[in-house]
Amino acid sequence: MTDLSEYDRALSRKRAAAGVLFFDSSGRVMIVDPVYKECWEIPGGAVEKDESPRAGARREVREELGLDIEPGRLLSVDWTAPRAERSEGIAMLFDGGELSGEQLEAVRLQPEELRAFEFASKDQLERRLIPVLARRVKASIDARRRATTVYLENGSAVG
Repeated sequence: MTDLSEYDRALSRKRAAAGVLFFDSSGRVMIVDPVYKECWEIPGGAVEKDESPRAGARREVREELGLDIEPGRLLSVDWTAPRAERSEGIAMLFDGGELSGEQLEAVRLQPEELRAFEFASKDQLERRLIPVLARRVKASIDARRRATTVYLENGSAVG
């Protein structure tokens, strides 16, 4: 992208993140243990400049898990308020579907980023994830079940 208009330069910029929810045959969701922080996460991360959220989610999954899987349907869009050391942002979660045994065997964790992965039931998410992410993942699981997309603010449904 070259020169932006004065109007465009004056607009706010928001962080963007995208993740993918993968499930096992029991309907539990994959969570990952990052080496750089205590709380667990889901596969995904920051969307890079000039990268679509779907492409960012796919890239992050490929980097973190060694799986090249096209993300499915958008499950949620979540606006997150600024907090300590973070600006406001938009986080999107996509449906990764149920992973086969072959796909699970192919998982290769990026050692600089992840220690482990496991599958968690919806009830376990509040104990493993930060509150806003637990709410986002739960709402996204519900949206998947209903075949809808949900808009959230700080992990909670609005409207």
